[in-house]
Amino acid sequence: MTEEALRRVRDRVRPFPDFPVPGVLFRDISPLLKDPAAFKTLIDLLEDHLRASFPKIDFIAGLDSRGFLIGPCLAQRLGIGFVPIRKKGKLPGPTESVSYTLEYGKAELEIQSDAVEPGQKVIIVDDLLATGGTMCAACELVKRLKAEVLECLVIIELKPLKGVEKLNSIPFYSLLQYD
Repeated sequence: MTEEALRRVRDRVRPFPDFPVPGVLFRDISPLLKDPAAFKTLIDLLEDHLRASFPKIDFIAGLDSRGFLIGPCLAQRLGIGFVPIRKKGKLPGPTESVSYTLEYGKAELEIQSDAVEPGQKVIIVDDLLATGGTMCAACELVKRLKAEVLECLVIIELKPLKGVEKLNSIPFYSLLQYD
């Protein structure tokens, strides 16, 4: 990973103070998504990391909703499938569901019961790790289907919120870290 490539991505993340509530400094990836060269650089960096770290990945699972923007691009590059992990009530057919606490309240996530098979190797992708509640819930869903979570992968980690601690021993990678 070159410093120039990392800077190209970091320069396209903009801060929004007091969003969605007072006291929160929101890290917005919209400018990154609007810039095709910067977005390509992001996907290149994440692809390089995954190829160097894991000889076999069966699926990328993306979290609703910004994980849907990154996950399919990575899956396509790696020649593997993409599995959505969605907010409750958004997926058809039988699902597994888990409730969890997030920064601003409670929520539920679901995955289709046949999304992955026992023993398959999964990378879980989202844009950001804050307190870790959503990512931890996603890991629980994948594990309920008896698949293996190889790593939780995000663009941005908000280090002061210590979300990585909720993941316990699950490997974690963030491209950008903010204090």
